[in-house]
Amino acid sequence: MKLSLVFLFAFFVLSAGATGIWKSKKDSIITTYNKDFIYNVKQAKSSITIDGVIEEPDWMEAQKADNFYRVLPIDTGYAYQQSVVLMTYDDKAFYLAFIFNDTIEGKRIMESFRRDFIFGNNDNFLSFFDTYRDQTNGFTFGLSASGAKWDGVMHGGAGSNLNWDCKWESKVKHYDDKWTAEMRIPFKSIRYPSDSQIWNVNFSRLDLKTNEKSAWAPVPRQFPTSSLAYAGVMKFEEPLPKSKMMYSLIPYVFGSYANDYEAGTGAHYKKDFGFDAKVGISSSMNLDLTYNPDFAQVEVDEQVANIDRFELFFPEKRQFFLENSDLFADFGAHSATPFFSRRIGLDAPVLAGARLSGKIGNDWRIGFMNMTTEKTDDYLSRNFTVASVQKKVFARSNFGFIFVNKEYLNQPEDTTMFNRVFGFDYNLASADNFWSGKFYYHRSFQPDNPDQQYSQGASINYRSKNFQAQFYQRSVGENFKAETGYVTRTGYNLFSPEVAYLFVPNKRVVSHGINIESDMYFDMDYHKIDHENTISYQLEFENRSELEMGYKDYFVELQNDFDPTHQGENFLPAGSSYNYGGTYVAYNSTRKTMFNWQAEAAKGKFYSGKLQYIQGEIGYRFQPYVNLSMNFNYTDMDLGGAFDRTQFFLVGPKVDITFTDKIFWSTFVQYNEQIQNLNINSRFQWRYQPVSDIYLVYTDNYFTGNWNGRNRAIVLKMTYWLN
Repeated sequence: MKLSLVFLFAFFVLSAGATGIWKSKKDSIITTYNKDFIYNVKQAKSSITIDGVIEEPDWMEAQKADNFYRVLPIDTGYAYQQSVVLMTYDDKAFYLAFIFNDTIEGKRIMESFRRDFIFGNNDNFLSFFDTYRDQTNGFTFGLSASGAKWDGVMHGGAGSNLNWDCKWESKVKHYDDKWTAEMRIPFKSIRYPSDSQIWNVNFSRLDLKTNEKSAWAPVPRQFPTSSLAYAGVMKFEEPLPKSKMMYSLIPYVFGSYANDYEAGTGAHYKKDFGFDAKVGISSSMNLDLTYNPDFAQVEVDEQVANIDRFELFFPEKRQFFLENSDLFADFGAHSATPFFSRRIGLDAPVLAGARLSGKIGNDWRIGFMNMTTEKTDDYLSRNFTVASVQKKVFARSNFGFIFVNKEYLNQPEDTTMFNRVFGFDYNLASADNFWSGKFYYHRSFQPDNPDQQYSQGASINYRSKNFQAQFYQRSVGENFKAETGYVTRTGYNLFSPEVAYLFVPNKRVVSHGINIESDMYFDMDYHKIDHENTISYQLEFENRSELEMGYKDYFVELQNDFDPTHQGENFLPAGSSYNYGGTYVAYNSTRKTMFNWQAEAAKGKFYSGKLQYIQGEIGYRFQPYVNLSMNFNYTDMDLGGAFDRTQFFLVGPKVDITFTDKIFWSTFVQYNEQIQNLNINSRFQWRYQPVSDIYLVYTDNYFTGNWNGRNRAIVLKMTYWLN
């Protein structure tokens, strides 16, 4: 604990030292690093037609954001193909227009029409708006060369959650020597202070023909262009209109057929309805409500070969849980977090829920969520409550508190079943983004109230263009229990140093360097039970392809019986120890060609035997309509002794067709020999109105080998956005 207190003291010193003089927003002091990059937004005098043709008088009068700086492959000089961004606004919306010069022969790279495209697979334009000027949270909007939309909420200073959608308009137009676009974003679609006149902003372009990423306000190459610490400043000519009460209702109806052949339940037909609602309590506070939500349209998880001892992590994709999700999900560490929203509603239907999230003033954020699941044959009805508060300090740092409560409803007499976690986090982020870190302490509570119910961690990270260093420490007590969280293991102390050095020669090999890291686990008496040491070398080439090779050294003293094959027939006994290691090589090809691929291969010792595997993905696109891809894994494991040699394939071909920017169809087949399952998931979506959809989803599962059916389902769902 003494070490943790030292970390906490160091964080406050670094936060204050990196900030310089801090002043309130009321003083109108511009604190962003690129404070000299100022864009003045003039008020429109006439209407703007969103057609991609930049000809209105207001565009002729608008200030030009030009002279984009290179960020990648090197962050010196200007971009080879320059860009121009224009802005204006009226009392209902703000408008963007951009001109991307493109005189290099060849096709512009445009993967598909699908919303929230993969950034590195498209020529694209992105904008980042820090409406509260806290350099931590914001909104991002963008377009690919095909006209596919990109929108999301920003968190953590650079991260974006793209599952968030709102209503806005756009149009892209192509010429021989350039491509242009216009965007209209209603003020009611985002949140900002009621007296707003100054935001922070940056504009970014990815040009795959030149392999360059560029930005209006310069960003060091080691950071993404979404880094709000390096945003410029935008000033509206007049204060923005006062936000009005905003609300929207999203009702849905659905019908389904299901048959669980494996359980012998027979055909089951269901029809139902529900709704989501959004109420803008203020320009910065949002209330989300849901009744009888259905998540059948959510994309299926991509399966992976599992040779690990711990639970696998799959990201949240359900829309209700996503806006301001960092207020709930970013506490603790990735493998020891007190709240993981996928714990709600995957083992029992959600009956109803509410979530309040947003800002109070410039420096405070609050989040509150309450969800109730229905009673099933396996579980009583349960109520989940999460409350958090976050306060900004210094330049970009913050501290926060979280409370998580899982309570069983209608419990039998003389029975008490609950699980609670209370926690404190301090997050360090220096003004220039070079320093970051975290300190946290969480404690769980349950009826028997044993000792060692804590989870505590601290980290510090320094990142410059050439040098990166990190040290991470975490301790999780044997009885720490976060039933609504994601905690892979308990009863350990972790120490994890990492150091890397990168050369940037600005040649065909753009950058290369060495990375050394170690994860060392000890039990509560500081007896070593695990380590993973890695030394690797990475190279990035001019065409943005990447190569990595390295060696991993492991030591494991098993705390429980473990079957690496996950076949359940034989086990390595608890208390046995193993020292093993092996080499690996990974390659990620350029994304500028129609054919692309990535792969990783490894070979070496593994526990009591040996292991070799190859995994990756290959893809081909007929842009912008059809994307063909296939992920694959072949694992060959021979542990010796009572274990038979185990070989299994995982193959996942996928067809993704975007007929237009409103009609999509994808089919994903996953053949997994390890779990003896073949899954077929086909999903048709028609966005017949903005953010209003019709979905038809077909899912089928079969045993591998005899190909007998396991279960099948068909769902038809219709949603409509009223506001």
